[in-house]
Amino acid sequence: MVKTFKDIVIAKSLTKKYGKKTVVKGVSFEVKEGEIFGILGPNGAGKTTTLEMLEALRPIDGGSASLDGFDIATNPEKIKALIGVQPQTPSFEEKTKLTELIEFFAATYGEKVDPMKFLEDVQLAEKADSYPEQLSGGQRQRFSIATALVHGPKVFFLDEPTTGLDPQARRNLWELVQQVRDRGVTVIITTHYMDEAELLCDRVAVMDNGKIIALDTPKNLIQALLRKGFKKQMAVEQANLEDVFIDLTGKALRD
Repeated sequence: MVKTFKDIVIAKSLTKKYGKKTVVKGVSFEVKEGEIFGILGPNGAGKTTTLEMLEALRPIDGGSASLDGFDIATNPEKIKALIGVQPQTPSFEEKTKLTELIEFFAATYGEKVDPMKFLEDVQLAEKADSYPEQLSGGQRQRFSIATALVHGPKVFFLDEPTTGLDPQARRNLWELVQQVRDRGVTVIITTHYMDEAELLCDRVAVMDNGKIIALDTPKNLIQALLRKGFKKQMAVEQANLEDVFIDLTGKALRD
């Protein structure tokens, strides 16, 4: 018997306005339980605003959205208990140890956790007594993921999580996102990196000017482009310069 997965996030004609300007224009899509769903688009396309409405961080001006059966507009506190969020630029209390911060984040959800377990999951056990301001960019991103998962969320939102990271840290974060999905957590991610979306995402929605202009699996979108007669001007190699860099310098993190 084939297992079917329910739609855990449903957006219907989702709309956001700032004054007279509409920045999200009737966006509709569903995200299935246990998938990695990507939202792609240029700057100003409406990606982050769409995420913030789904996270109950911004009011929904039109349409509706639900998460795990709960209407987001009318149940914001319930939604916040069901989700984990990693913002573009995570910030933490300074002069506070990582273990103490994890305990603090867990306590805000009424949870008591073993902070070392969460640090081990993101390869930061040796930094347990460090402060956030002592972490590298990649370490901060991984720590941000750990703090977002302390309460066992059903849906995890990441907004451009690998921007500014070096190749090792970037690929390590990809593996970490896949591990989160393998635990049964639904992942919704925005990114500017097409190779990242192609590798990680089960399906992607392409946004431009506040609208979704395409939605499918990366493979199907690529095949549709090829059927239109698209051809690259240069041969596609089996490896790229980033692969060369990783091979020469090693996959290990340099934090």
